[in-house]
Amino acid sequence: MPKAVKETFSPRTFGPDPAALAAKVRTLAPSLTRSMRRVAEAVANDPAGCAALTVTGLAELTGTSEATVVRTARLLGYPGYRDLRLALAGLAAQQRSGRAPSITTDIAVDDPLADVVAKLAHDERQTLADTAAALDTAQLEAAVTAAAAARRIDVYGVGASGLVAQDLTQKLLRIGLIAHAHSDTHLAVTNAVQLASGDLAIAITHSGATRDVIEPLRAAFERGATTVAVTGRPKSAVTQYADHVLATSTARESELRPAAMSSRTSQLLVVDCLFVGVAQRTYATAAPALAASYEALAHRHR
Repeated sequence: MPKAVKETFSPRTFGPDPAALAAKVRTLAPSLTRSMRRVAEAVANDPAGCAALTVTGLAELTGTSEATVVRTARLLGYPGYRDLRLALAGLAAQQRSGRAPSITTDIAVDDPLADVVAKLAHDERQTLADTAAALDTAQLEAAVTAAAAARRIDVYGVGASGLVAQDLTQKLLRIGLIAHAHSDTHLAVTNAVQLASGDLAIAITHSGATRDVIEPLRAAFERGATTVAVTGRPKSAVTQYADHVLATSTARESELRPAAMSSRTSQLLVVDCLFVGVAQRTYATAAPALAASYEALAHRHR
């Protein structure tokens, strides 16, 4: 029986973890309404100042309503505004201690290569930290469970996300699972309509709006396969057809650092976490399969 399309995505409830808060704001900001974005950006830019405000005070500061402030707090993963204020106080203390990373400027055309390396390394570290802090481990656990038991795994992605899809399927194949990466929409849909309960389909798309990825995921979803979306937009179109959503984060986009660069870094971390979880869950069969693949290819590396 076809599954009902989901209308909303409920984010994980975080405790008052400052690192998780900062990561969540950076991840969700592009998909928020204008008023909610003002609240999110205010708490991210001035955690100490906002921590001292009542819900009414923050609403007045941002030109929004108390209801908008509370909705934003909940979307960021907190039961209410009081919990958000606790996290803001923690984030402010972290920044005062000097442990919060500094924000670098964008890469300039005339930057020395040494500065380019330093700036890219900083952004990559921040992207990985944001992704790790915001990744919903309950959703990840569910995806691992589905992958470990799947009869077959199809992974959809185009462009930079297609490279990540290939990376994941290569790893899964080496531990003995049946996995296929699809970057051609027609072939992806053709394969998706053959899936059923017991199969797994994974869509990788930073924007969450890539039609070439959404179409096969929808087909797999409607035929009863378990579906997973790896996306930087947790409220995007692709999540309507995802049983489980694994959110990614990205660094700030600039002229010399397109979104595809930072999104790829974040996606690779997520799929690596998924792969390791599956390898752990299937260790009895995964370890011999991995050893066999190493042995079969060893002569090519001598």
